[in-house]
Amino acid sequence: MTWWATFLPGPSRAVPIRCGLGAFMLAASCSAMAADSATDNGDWWQHTKDVVRSKVETISGQGETSLFLSGYSYHGRNTYTPERIRQFNEKSWGLGLGKTLRHPNGDEEYLYGLAISDSHYDPQLMAGYAYQWNWPVAGKLEAGAGWSALLISRTDTWGRVPFPAILPVASIGIPGAKLMASYVPRLSGNKGNGDVLYVFGRINFN
Repeated sequence: MTWWATFLPGPSRAVPIRCGLGAFMLAASCSAMAADSATDNGDWWQHTKDVVRSKVETISGQGETSLFLSGYSYHGRNTYTPERIRQFNEKSWGLGLGKTLRHPNGDEEYLYGLAISDSHYDPQLMAGYAYQWNWPVAGKLEAGAGWSALLISRTDTWGRVPFPAILPVASIGIPGAKLMASYVPRLSGNKGNGDVLYVFGRINFN
């Protein structure tokens, strides 16, 4: 998994690896605990680790290499004040690498790490796991929707200590190249805080 770190600067290189695996373990532990209800209570953590290890090895070993291209962040005009929006950077340029595993039924799982310019022009690091269901539209064109469990590191949040999130993801495109989006809901009633639509792209390589 060390290849995730090659695009990140300096001592931060190891952060997305640990963040991505940690976020995946956070999401997997919920399903693992439910699936483990028939076993001893003390076994759920080991079961979770086994599930995560198997998933990571399968996606990394069998998946295609993915390049993520960031992107644009649209701040909700009804949830942010005009003054705040004028201060924001909405051109959230950045790059990421990952692995995407496509199943025979068209569903996809992927592991990823991203470094982008956030709303305040500061570096934002993200890494995690995503699962997406896809439906044919016309020819090779397909639409997808799913979810992602990730950890995020920002300069304005807890001094860059990564924090977890589970966000929706959606896409439109062909299997090897997709325009994708994620939505961050409004978490505060304060007019200075609002929702964000994040748009990015993904290109797969054999």
